[in-house]
Amino acid sequence: MKKILLCLPVLALLAAGFTGCSQQRRWNQEQRKAMRESLRGYRQMTYVNDLNDDEFVVFSDNVAGKLENSYPVYTTFVRMPGMEDSVEMVVVTTVVDELNADPHNMRHIYPYPYLVSQGVLPAGLDRQQQRSFYSCFAAKVNARYATMNQFFNAVLADTTDSSAIRRMENECANDLFGWQITEVDVLEVTD
Repeated sequence: MKKILLCLPVLALLAAGFTGCSQQRRWNQEQRKAMRESLRGYRQMTYVNDLNDDEFVVFSDNVAGKLENSYPVYTTFVRMPGMEDSVEMVVVTTVVDELNADPHNMRHIYPYPYLVSQGVLPAGLDRQQQRSFYSCFAAKVNARYATMNQFFNAVLADTTDSSAIRRMENECANDLFGWQITEVDVLEVTD
């Protein structure tokens, strides 16, 4: 009986130690907040810079949650070589996931004001007209590229795919608004 009573404090100490270790395997509020703050550096990315503040909070919480699930020990994660690459990979895959989830999210890559400034769309379209355009555009992108990764690689790597994307934008504008888009090459001659 004495042995059992003497072992109880040791067992209690071990149990407390295991509980303490398991709590360290989850990020605390300060660590999550620090990660969300560090994600603000990604606001200049094409997709992310078009998110309003509320959308960005949801986006950064999603990224921080994925990082926490993949790297449960925060202190090990922030000391890990290549930590920035891991964060960037999760940011990009989150963007791809959001684009796959809703074609209207294409508006974050090709924002409406940008398309107006490029002469692709007229100013003053209502949200339903914009949604129709982005749905058409996403359908054309999905028909041309088998995966979202192919789409991103094409956009980043090749200007001929950029002109193909411009053709898709113009086709959608023509389909929805009855426009005829004609591309004109302008040559400037200087003496």
